[in-house]
Amino acid sequence: MLEVSGLQASYGAGQVLFGVDLRVGEGEVVTLLGRNGMGKTTTVNAIMGLLAPKAGRVAFCGRELTGRPAHEAARAGLGLVPEGRQIFPNLTVRENLVATADGRGAWTLSRVFDLFPRLRERQDQMGGSLSGGEQQMLAIGRALMTNPRLLLLDEATEGLAPLIRKEIWQVLLSLKRAGQSILVIDKNLKALKRIADRHYVLEKGRIVWQGSGAELEAERERLERHLGV
Repeated sequence: MLEVSGLQASYGAGQVLFGVDLRVGEGEVVTLLGRNGMGKTTTVNAIMGLLAPKAGRVAFCGRELTGRPAHEAARAGLGLVPEGRQIFPNLTVRENLVATADGRGAWTLSRVFDLFPRLRERQDQMGGSLSGGEQQMLAIGRALMTNPRLLLLDEATEGLAPLIRKEIWQVLLSLKRAGQSILVIDKNLKALKRIADRHYVLEKGRIVWQGSGAELEAERERLERHLGV
């Protein structure tokens, strides 16, 4: 489904990615792990076309996306839940959800409200008045409304209260069971191991390890310096 090979990216003169290779298959949940500042968000931005890569290739479902703008990535079927949520604070919950909706797939306003009942209760509230957890639910719902083939979540539960984090992980588990392909960045290894099929570890812009949950657990001690746990 998603094939990333030899991806290099920079901000100005400072190179951040040095040949990243990763893939996500149909129906898989894959994680991108690593300490802060290792290039995880840069990888997501380069995949989504928010940052033009210096070198390498990004392909999705056989379609070349390398260096293409973000709207083409979205049209190809990539749905992003960005770091910091970035919902529209001056639009209502309902308006946030329908603003970029695709309207041709299984994800509808009603289905998102079924997934997040709290959003149904607050559908007429301004996005900026929601709590951080509610804004994250809204960001996920907004991405799902584009009916993505692959959902990318950057810092899925960062800064959220424990109960909200638990709710988000349960939602991601239900999406996995429904066959949704997901690439997720987060630091909660315990939760990630329950839902993920495979893991990649990023260190200073390079993939330094990849494997299954069982392999990650077996090598946990060796990988601690890369994961910051």
